[in-house]
Parts: sequence; structure tokens; C-alpha cells
Amino acid sequence: MKANVGAIDRGLRIGVGLALIAGAASGVLGAWGWIGVLPLLTGAVKICPLYSILGINTCGSK
Repeated sequence: MKANVGAIDRGLRIGVGLALIAGAASGVLGAWGWIGVLPLLTGAVKICPLYSILGINTCGSK
């Protein structure tokens, strides 16, 4: 798979993912905060499977 997550998108995904995980770990958000693992992983590997299905590319490179 080719990278389809750009720099700004990647930064937002990692930031939101870390915030959700921190909220879950501290007990503020409950178990649903662990969903932050998904944006964290997609930001880390620069690949979003949903973007591939929908034909979205924020990476800039074709």
C-alpha cells in the first residue's frame, strides 16, 4: 500500500490518538478512549485503509 496520509493529517491523527489514549489511561474517558490507538497507528504508518477505499490522498505524492 502507498502512503495516503499527509503531514498535517498525520500530526492531527497522532495528537488526537495520544490524547484519547491518555484520557483512557487516566480514567477520564473510560474504555472508549482506547479507540485512539487507530488514529495513532494510521498516523504512524502513513496509511489509512478507509482513505484507500474512498480514494482520498492527503499525502501530496501520487
